Amino acid sequence: MRFYTVMIVTMLTTCPRLALAESNYADTSVEVSFEKHVRPILKAHCLECHGEGEKIEGGLDLRLRRFILVGGESGPGFIEGKPEESPLFERTAAADMPPGDTKLTAKELTTLRNWVESGARALRAEPESIPDGVYVPEEERNFWSFSAIVAPQVPEVQQKDRVRTSIDAFLLRRLEEDSMGFSPDADRRTLIRRASFNLTGLPPSPEDVRNFVDNKDPLAFEKLIETLLESPEYGERWGRHWLDVAGYADSEGYTIDDSVRENAYHYRDYVIHAFNEDLPFDQFVREQIAGDELIGFPKKNLTPDETAKLIATGFLRMVPDGTASTGVEQPVARNQVVADAIQVVGSSLLGLTLHCAQCHNHRYDPIPQTEYYQVRAIFEPAYDWKNWRTPKSRLVSLYTDDDRTAAAVVEAEAKTMDVEYQKRSDELIAATLEDQLVQHVPAELRDALRDAYQTPGDKRTPEQNAHLKKYPKILKISRGSLYLYDREIRTKLAGLKKALTERRKERVATAQSKTLEALQGNTAKLLVAAIQTAAAKRTDAQKSLLAEHPNIEVTPDNLQQFDQQAAAELAQLQTEIDQTKERAPQLESISNRAKEIRKKKPIEHFVRALTEVPGQIPETHFFSRGDYRNPVQKVEPAVLTVPSSLHPSSIPANSDALPTTGRRLAYANYLTSGKHPLVARVLVNRFWMHHFGTGIVATPGDFGLLGERPSHPELLDWLAADFMQNGWSLKRLHRQIMTSTAWRQALRTIPPHDIDPDNRLLSGMSLRRLDAETLRDSVLAISGNLNSARFGPPVPVMPDRVGQIVIGIENENAGRPGAKIDMKGEEFRRSVYVQVRRSRPLAVLDTFDAPRMSPNCETRSSSTVAPQSLMMMNSDFVLAQSDIFARRIVADVGRDRGLQVQRAWELVFTQSPTEEETEQALAFISQQAEYLREKPETKKLEKADGNMTAGQLALANFCQTLFSSNRFLYVD
Repeated sequence: MRFYTVMIVTMLTTCPRLALAESNYADTSVEVSFEKHVRPILKAHCLECHGEGEKIEGGLDLRLRRFILVGGESGPGFIEGKPEESPLFERTAAADMPPGDTKLTAKELTTLRNWVESGARALRAEPESIPDGVYVPEEERNFWSFSAIVAPQVPEVQQKDRVRTSIDAFLLRRLEEDSMGFSPDADRRTLIRRASFNLTGLPPSPEDVRNFVDNKDPLAFEKLIETLLESPEYGERWGRHWLDVAGYADSEGYTIDDSVRENAYHYRDYVIHAFNEDLPFDQFVREQIAGDELIGFPKKNLTPDETAKLIATGFLRMVPDGTASTGVEQPVARNQVVADAIQVVGSSLLGLTLHCAQCHNHRYDPIPQTEYYQVRAIFEPAYDWKNWRTPKSRLVSLYTDDDRTAAAVVEAEAKTMDVEYQKRSDELIAATLEDQLVQHVPAELRDALRDAYQTPGDKRTPEQNAHLKKYPKILKISRGSLYLYDREIRTKLAGLKKALTERRKERVATAQSKTLEALQGNTAKLLVAAIQTAAAKRTDAQKSLLAEHPNIEVTPDNLQQFDQQAAAELAQLQTEIDQTKERAPQLESISNRAKEIRKKKPIEHFVRALTEVPGQIPETHFFSRGDYRNPVQKVEPAVLTVPSSLHPSSIPANSDALPTTGRRLAYANYLTSGKHPLVARVLVNRFWMHHFGTGIVATPGDFGLLGERPSHPELLDWLAADFMQNGWSLKRLHRQIMTSTAWRQALRTIPPHDIDPDNRLLSGMSLRRLDAETLRDSVLAISGNLNSARFGPPVPVMPDRVGQIVIGIENENAGRPGAKIDMKGEEFRRSVYVQVRRSRPLAVLDTFDAPRMSPNCETRSSSTVAPQSLMMMNSDFVLAQSDIFARRIVADVGRDRGLQVQRAWELVFTQSPTEEETEQALAFISQQAEYLREKPETKKLEKADGNMTAGQLALANFCQTLFSSNRFLYVD
C-alpha cells in the first residue's frame, strides 16, 4: 500500500525536500540579511513550530526579525553582535534545535552567526502584524520563476556567422562571456541519426542515410526534419515523453493486486494523435484538465471530437488508484488519489512541488498549506472523497443511441436462440431423466421418482427427498450436468456401432454365400477370389469377371437386392445410432449460435475519464497536519496567490453556464491564458530537455527555490514567449531548436581546464544513451521484425519461468506455465504499446531505466550498470533478434561475408565500416564459426534447421555484438 501522510509530525524531519540548496549564504563577503539569507533557513527548519503552525512553541515567533528580537518564554532570540549569547544561534549550534535528526548544516550555521554578528540586519521595515498567519516577503514573491514572461531582445554576438536562429544568439552571448564558442557542425551521417532518434525514436535506414548524405539541396536538413515530423512515428516518440509526466499506466497500483486498467490505452492513443496533429499545446492542456467541461458533459451521442476531449481527462486518472481493492483503508486511499493527481499537475504544468504543502506550509516556496487545499477544491467536485466512485464506476460508455438501437435488433435475433436453447434444454433433461429411470430405477418407483424430481425443491415431501437421496444420479440431472450423463450415451453409442459393424459383416456374408451357391466349378472359385480381394487390388481379369456377373457381389450398399429383411434390420440399427446423440454438445451448439449473433452488436467502448456528478458539490476543508480526520475551516477554490499576483484570477465555486461546477475549466483557461508565469516556461524547458538531454532548468519538475536556476534565463523567457505567441505549436518549436547551430553541433571536445563540466553552456552536443523504449524499438527495426501496428489495447506482459517480466499472454495450468500462446507478431510492436503494469516492469525496459510511475516521472535517469551488459549478453529477446537480424542480412546481400559485414554495420551504425573494421569483423566471424563448429549444440541446431550452420550462428553472434556496442547504444 502506498503511504499517505496522516500524522504529519514526523514529516518535520522526513520531508523529501528538506535539505536546503547550497548557496553563498556563508560567504562572508556577502552582506547577510534576514530576508535573503536567514529567513529561508528558518522557513525550512523552524517555522512549522515557531510561527506558521497552529501553536507557537515556547512563544517564540521566527517569521519576522522583530518577532525574534522580542523573543518568547526564554527571552529575546538574539543579541545584536553576540551570536554566542543569542539563543537562536546557541540552540541550533548545539543541535538542540530543530528537534529530530535533521539539523542545520555548517553553512547554514555560519550564515546565522554572520547575520547576528553583523547586526542582524533586515532589508526593509516589517509589517506590524501577519493577519492570515503567512508572511511572504518580496524576495519570495519576486523569485525568478514567478515573474512575468517577457520576451527579451535577441542579443548581438561577435560570432555572427554561427547564428542560424535566435536560439544561437542567446547561447553564444553566454559562451562569449567565457571566450568560448560553438563546436563545428556534425557531419550529415551523425545529423540524420541524431534527428531520427530524436524525433521518431528509430534509426534511419541505410538508404535514407545515403539519400541525405548525397542530397546537395542546401535545405536538405530542414526537409529531413519536416519528413520526420510528419511521420506517424513522431507521435509515438514524443507522446511517450508526455506519458512519462502524466504517469501513464495500464494498472491501478497502490496494492499488491495491481489490477489491470482495461481502458487506459485510449488516453495513450489520444496523446499520440495529439502530438502527430500538432494540437496547440494550450488546447492540449485544457482538454486534459477539463475536457469534460469543454463539451458540457454529461451528454449522449458524443462526436469523435467530443470523445477525444473526454478521453483527454485521463491525464488526471493515471495516478495509482487502489480504492477498488479489498482491505484498503478507504479514506486514506481516496485522499491519496487526490493528492497524487495534484502532484502530477504541479510537476507537469507548474514546475512546483505542490505536494510539499499538503501537510504544512511549503518550507521553501510561497505556497501556504491553505492554498494547497484551495487548489484541491478545484479538483474535488470530480474527486469527491466522501462520495467516492471506484475506477469501474467512473468509466464512461461511448455508446450512442444508434448503437443501442442496432444492439437491440441483434439482441432480439439472439433471443430466438435463447428460446430454442430453453426448449431443447427441457427436452434433453426429460430424455436424460427417462434414460436414468429405465436404467437404474425399479419400475414400481419410476413414477414416484419422476414426480419427486419435477417438484420444486422447496415443495418436496420428506418421502420425495428420501427417494432422491437414494438415487442421487436422478437428483443431479441439470442443464449444466448433461455432459456427465453423456458418458453413458457414448458407451451406448459405441456398443451400437460395434453391433452394426458385426451384423453388417454377418448379413453381407450370408447373402453372399447364397448368391454363390448357384454357381459351379472354376467360375465360382474365381468369383469368390475376386470378391474377397479388395477393390483397389483386383486384377484386370478379376474386374472383367465381376463385370460379366454384375449381380453376384453383395455389399452393404446393395444388400437390399439380396436380403430385404437383413437390410431393414441394419437400417433400423443405423437409425438408432443416428438418434443416439450426446446431449451437452447440442445445447452448446445453440449457445454458440446465439453468441455469434451477439457478436454483431456494435462494440461498447468505455473510457477512463475524470468527470463530475452534476449538482454534487462537496465542501473542501483544510486538513490540519494533512490528516483527513482533522478538518478545520472550509476553503473555496482558488489559484496560488504568488504566481497569480501579477494577473489575479478567480475560480468560480459553481458555474451557471455548465451542468458541472466549471472549476477545472476556469483553472485550465487561467493556466493557458498566456499570463501565467510558469506554464509556458515549464513546457518549453521540458521540450528543450528532450532535445539536449538537460533542460535550461535542470530540474524540470521544480522551478522553486530548491530547483536549479536556469542556465540561460533570457533564452527560456524568449522561448516561452515565442511559443505562446505562435500558437503553442510544438512542431514549430522543434524546427526552431533543431535548425539551430546549437543543435547541429558535433560532440563537445572537453578542454584541459573545463569550466563547464556539465556542458550547461552548450559549447557542443553531449553524448546521450538511447532510452529504454528506443533501444528495444531500434533492435526490432534493425532486425526487420518491428510491427508497425498502431493504437488499441496494450501488448500484455507476464512473468516467465524464472520470474522475469517478458511480453506474453499468461497461460497457467494448475499454477504452472502452460504452452506458449502465439501472439501473431503483436509481441514485436513498439514499446509505447506494451502494457505498463506497475508491478510488472518489462525486464528489457526496466534494466535501461524505464520509469516506475509513482505517481509520474518528471525526468528519467540514465544509468550505466552491469545488469545492462548482462541483458545484452543473455536476454532471450536480444538473442532472438540477433538471430533474426542475421537471417535478414543473408536475405539482403546473400552469403558474401564482406557484404554481410557492411550491411550489418550500416543498419546498426548508419555508417560503413572502415577497411580495418571490416577485417576485424570478418576475423571475428571466422573464429567464432570455427569455435562453434565443434560444439554438440551446433550440430543439434543444424540437424533441426539446415540453415542454422556454425557460420550462421557466428553471424548472429556478430549481430549481437553490434547491438551491445556503445556505438549503437549512444547517440552523438
